[in-house]
Amino acid sequence: MSHQMAVSKEQIITAAIRHLNGSPAASMGQIAQAAGISRATLHRHFATREDLIIALGWRAHAAWERAQAEAGLEEALGATDRATLERALHRLITQHIEVAEEHGFALTEHLMEVDEGLVRRAHELEEREVLLIEACQRAGVLRPDMSARWISNVFFGLLVTVRESLRRGDVARRDVPRLLLETFLRGIHEN
Repeated sequence: MSHQMAVSKEQIITAAIRHLNGSPAASMGQIAQAAGISRATLHRHFATREDLIIALGWRAHAAWERAQAEAGLEEALGATDRATLERALHRLITQHIEVAEEHGFALTEHLMEVDEGLVRRAHELEEREVLLIEACQRAGVLRPDMSARWISNVFFGLLVTVRESLRRGDVARRDVPRLLLETFLRGIHEN
């Protein structure tokens, strides 16, 4: 029993997200088993499944924020030239693949909407990306005849597709960056 106490909250969160990515409907008992702890130990850290899901949401949002930073989003928002904006957009799209792969369960878990802080943080992070989309539209990188929010929503939908395709094994991981970039930037219409 003593080895169970050595499992940190962070390790439990990591094991939980990994398990839920593959089995989104997993029970607390199944999550505890996947983390190598008793259900009682899991409940000491997270009283309810909702508490656990919200913790996973905060972890996913931190990864989302890191993806924006690594893509150079802030710097790009001050740019007006097409090449800089296009580079930042491509980097952001590629960074989001890792977030979707690592935290995919959080993309579709609506329980997180009960946490006002999470909802507010998601809105802030999304707004930053909408600003990048608008800058890309002004620079001629993205079509100007669609709303930036629609483009953002389409991209989010594609991330859910990435998550599901990887989970089911429909695509090879190495092909995902190319598929996502081409689908998002060029669509699926044969030109």
